[in-house]
Amino acid sequence: MPTTLYRHGRVWTPDHPAATALVVGDDGRVVWLGDEARSSGHADAVDAVVDLDGALVVPGFVDAHAHVSHTGLGVRGVDLAGTRTVTEALDLVAAAARRDPSRPVFAHGWQEQDWTRERTMTAAELDRASSGGVVYASRIDGHSAVVSSALVALCGADSLDGWSESGFVVRDAKNAARAAYDASRPSGERRADVEVALRAAAAQGIVAVHECGGPLLTSAEDFADVVDLGRRADLPATVGYWAEAVTDPEQARALVTLHGARGLGGDLNIDGSIGSHTALLRDGYADRPDCHGTAYRDVASVRDHVAACAVAGVQSGFHVIGDAGMDLVLEGYVRAAELVGEDVVRASRPRLEHAEMVDAAGTATMARLGIGASVQPAFDWYWGGREGMYAERMGADRGAHTNLLADLIAAGVRVGLGSDSPVTPFSPWVAVRAAVEHREPSQRISAEAALEAHTVGGWSLAGERGGVLSVGAVASFSAWDVPERGPGGLPVLGGGAPLPDCRLTVRSGVVLHARTA
Repeated sequence: MPTTLYRHGRVWTPDHPAATALVVGDDGRVVWLGDEARSSGHADAVDAVVDLDGALVVPGFVDAHAHVSHTGLGVRGVDLAGTRTVTEALDLVAAAARRDPSRPVFAHGWQEQDWTRERTMTAAELDRASSGGVVYASRIDGHSAVVSSALVALCGADSLDGWSESGFVVRDAKNAARAAYDASRPSGERRADVEVALRAAAAQGIVAVHECGGPLLTSAEDFADVVDLGRRADLPATVGYWAEAVTDPEQARALVTLHGARGLGGDLNIDGSIGSHTALLRDGYADRPDCHGTAYRDVASVRDHVAACAVAGVQSGFHVIGDAGMDLVLEGYVRAAELVGEDVVRASRPRLEHAEMVDAAGTATMARLGIGASVQPAFDWYWGGREGMYAERMGADRGAHTNLLADLIAAGVRVGLGSDSPVTPFSPWVAVRAAVEHREPSQRISAEAALEAHTVGGWSLAGERGGVLSVGAVASFSAWDVPERGPGGLPVLGGGAPLPDCRLTVRSGVVLHARTA
C-alpha cells in the first residue's frame, strides 16, 4: 500500500484541533497528524500527495442498520418514493414490465400518505400493469407490501396470516411473498446488487455497514454474500447480524459460526412498523383504535434467547419500535439477567434496533443492562412531529415523542446511527441533521454528538473501537466539500443549508470512493 499525505484540508480530530493534514502509512494506519506548516516536511517522504482543497475530513461513517442486497435490488428496481398517485406508481411498474417482460418486478418506497386518495394499490392493478407478471411492491417501511397474483400463486400467501383479498400483505403472508421473490434472483445478480449497494454507501462516506439479515428477511446465501464482499479491501466493511432465535448457548455459538455473524439479532422482530400498523402499542392506533399492532414473540422467548446468547458470549438483539414492544423486550432482558446475572448480560453488549418509543423507565433499564440502541434519526425527519405520518397513525402527542435521542445519550446508552436502507437512503449527513434538528426540541443533540454516534457509536455497537482519527488509528475517513461551516469547522446543518458533498472515502488506507469532478 503506498504511503500518502493528505493535505490542505481540515481534520476533525481530538488530538490536534488545528490539523489540516495527515499521513497514511503502508499499513493503512495514521502515522502523522498536523498543520500545514509541518506537512511540507512529509511531502518528499511519501509515495503520493493528495490535495484536499479545503475539504473537511471526518472519521468514516458507520451505518448501524441496513439491508444491503435489498438496497442494491432497489437501485435496479422501481423507485416509488415520491409518487403522488396510485396511477403514477402503476405506470412505473408497467414501464419496468415492458422493458423486460420475463423479469420479476421489485418496486419499493410507496406510502399511501403521498397519494392523493390515500389508498394502496391492489393485486388486480399490479396484474394489469405487469400483464400478469410477478410483482412485489413494498411499502417504504418494508413491513407490508402489495403483491401480484402471479407472485401469490408462487408462494401461497393467500393461505397465510396477514393476507388480504386486495393483495395487501403483512406478517407471514408478506414474509412468504418476499422469500419467493428473493428466491427468483440468480446468485450472480444478487452479488451484483450487494456490490452496487456497498459502492453507494462508500459514495456517501460510509466505511462500514451493519447488515441485518435472517431466515425471514433474506437467505443464508444472501447473508454470506454480504459478509464476503465486506472483506474486500475496496468496499466498505460489513458486520452481519443474523435474526434467528435460540434457546441454548451451544445453538447460539453454532449459528454465529455457521453464518459468520457478529450477533444473533438485528431484525429479530418483536413487532413491526408504525406505518404498517404492526408496531406494538400500549394504546390503539389513532386511525385504527381497535388495532394495537403485532407481537411476534413473547417475554419468555426473549428471555431464553438473551440468556442463551449471553452465556455463549454472543451479542443478542431485536427489532422493536412500539412502546408496548419496548415493554415486552425489556421485560425479557430483565428476566434473562435474573437467570444468568446482570454482569453476564452486560458483557454480551446487547443492542436494540430502532427503539423508537422507549420511555424513561425503559431508558434506565437499557442503561443498567448495557443495551445499546441502533437508531435512525431520519425516521423523525421524514415521519415524526405533530403533523407527520406518525401523528396520523398515533396522534400528535405520541407522534412527536419518538426517537428520543437526547434522552438515550444522557442516560449513558450506547447509540449508533443508521439508515435502515432501503427504507431511507444511505446519507449520513441527513441522519446527523435530523438529530440536530429533531422535531421535538428537547431531543435535539449537537452536531458533534451526532457525528460521534455515527462513527464511534457504530463501531461500539459492533463491539469494536474505531471512529476517531489519531496517530496509530486505522485510516478510515471521508472528506467533504462543505458549503457553509459552523463552529469547529463542522457543516451548518439547519435552516435549509445544503448538505456536504463527499469528495473522498478511505477505508484502512484504501480509497473506496473518489469524486471524479
